Amino acid sequence: MELFDLAGKVAVITGSSRGIGKAMAQRMAEHGAKVVISSRKAGPCEAVAAEINAKHPGAAIAIPANISSKEDLKRLIDETRAAFGRIDILVCNAASNPYYGPMSGIGDDAFRKILDNNIISNHWLIQMVAPEMIERRDGAIIIVSSIGGLRGNAVIGAYNISKAADFQLARNLAHELSPHNIRVNCIAPGLVKTDFAKALWDTPEAEKRSSAATPLRRLGEPDDIAGAAVFLASKAGSWMTGQAIVVDGGATV
Repeated sequence: MELFDLAGKVAVITGSSRGIGKAMAQRMAEHGAKVVISSRKAGPCEAVAAEINAKHPGAAIAIPANISSKEDLKRLIDETRAAFGRIDILVCNAASNPYYGPMSGIGDDAFRKILDNNIISNHWLIQMVAPEMIERRDGAIIIVSSIGGLRGNAVIGAYNISKAADFQLARNLAHELSPHNIRVNCIAPGLVKTDFAKALWDTPEAEKRSSAATPLRRLGEPDDIAGAAVFLASKAGSWMTGQAIVVDGGATV
């Protein structure tokens, strides 16, 4: 267990009231971390924190925050420090995709929202936590990107552009922060059965169609992504930085 031990670590995970973020929080708490559950609405955050605390007393707190608000994100970081004293792990998981269609039809507001929420908010959060990590010479930053950032798509082009930018954000920050023993990496999930992607799998026919081109012949579950996050956050991932771990059932091969 030593390689994956997160005892004494504090993790802030955005978008963690459901789906991939929730699974990451559950698994990190299982491996000993204190976890901060955060998404826009307080109720779902508190429910997940209570669920984790029932198994691991005192391991989780809920701090709702909207990733589109820099003030909200600053409060998230400040309240985490007030509660736990430090931040060792940051997982930028929350994202949005308000537009489905060709790039020729996307409005400026929708495009800006995708870029702001999927790239700029990650930049803000990293700016907020990096100074203390630099001071301690220790930290792990994980950005949840997507295999969409590795290839084109006729209907989610803006989303894919934002996810490609996340890969480059991790590479650039690895150059800046890794000399301080802070690792910055991405996880690139394939199609996972979450509410975020529900339109692609919410009927048996849709799920069969979506999984047909995947060598493992199934879609991902949130827990399939959580292990990669534990790896990157722990000693097991201590010599990995600036990289993207693709977890997609083989879809990109």
